[in-house]
Amino acid sequence: MGRLTRDPQLSYLPSQTPVVEFGLASSRQWRSKDGEQREETCFISCQAFGRMAENISKFFKKGRPILIEGRLNFDQWEAQDGTKHSRHRITVENFTFVDTKAEAESYGSSASADSDVMDPGQAPPKDDIPF
Repeated sequence: MGRLTRDPQLSYLPSQTPVVEFGLASSRQWRSKDGEQREETCFISCQAFGRMAENISKFFKKGRPILIEGRLNFDQWEAQDGTKHSRHRITVENFTFVDTKAEAESYGSSASADSDVMDPGQAPPKDDIPF
């Protein structure tokens, strides 16, 4: 899960299969042993194919959060100047829209107004125990 680092770039393979490429930034925060607040960000290259590629291109822009599932690929290539390059890339197999409360309100609906969505601190009703 992370936020897009750039707008998705949609293109088509010679077979006319849509492919989209985008960058993802995923951060984690923690406290070190000495109590200092620390943060680490990982930048990930991603690609998706087919109808999923078209949907990502249509609905996502730089900065928007997304949850992805996929497989990790390791790409290697040699540049024209002879230097060797490599990177890991995720081939997206599934994705989920993730909206912050502010983004949900800007779309005209608040997550707290939805009767099926509970506040994380709220206990489930006694007659609706999930087990």
